[in-house]
Amino acid sequence: MLKDLNNAFKMKMYLFYKLPGAWFMGVSVKQITAEKAEVNLPYGWRSQNPFKSIYFAAQCAAAEFSTGILCLAAINRRPGISMLVTKFSAEFYKKANNRCIFTCEQGIEVATLIEKAISSKEPQVITLESTGRNQAGEIVSKAWITWSFKAKL
Repeated sequence: MLKDLNNAFKMKMYLFYKLPGAWFMGVSVKQITAEKAEVNLPYGWRSQNPFKSIYFAAQCAAAEFSTGILCLAAINRRPGISMLVTKFSAEFYKKANNRCIFTCEQGIEVATLIEKAISSKEPQVITLESTGRNQAGEIVSKAWITWSFKAKL
């Protein structure tokens, strides 16, 4: 599945059909492994606000996608697992006026939690952090997305 998630064409089609807002803003997968996901967010008219920076909602979409794609990779064609965002918070530190990369490095934690949800048959919750950095490597924003996983009985 990681091969499919790293395939640019397949991910563009996935975004187009499943997350058209993110597709429109130009969100794309830079790289995904079992441990970490990196998502590109370009600076341009589709992601820009009137103040010549990346709109906060575009940053939130890229951050959420960097965590959600790790969740999808961990579920990896297992039937009967539902996932849902239950909480979202973000902080913005610096004006984002060029391409940003959003990174989540908690893939192993997600995989472990999904195994626990399957074995225990109880809902499991995890808060994932995504950090957005500009081209200079400076942190522009951070987001914390709480995901809930439940094995359908």
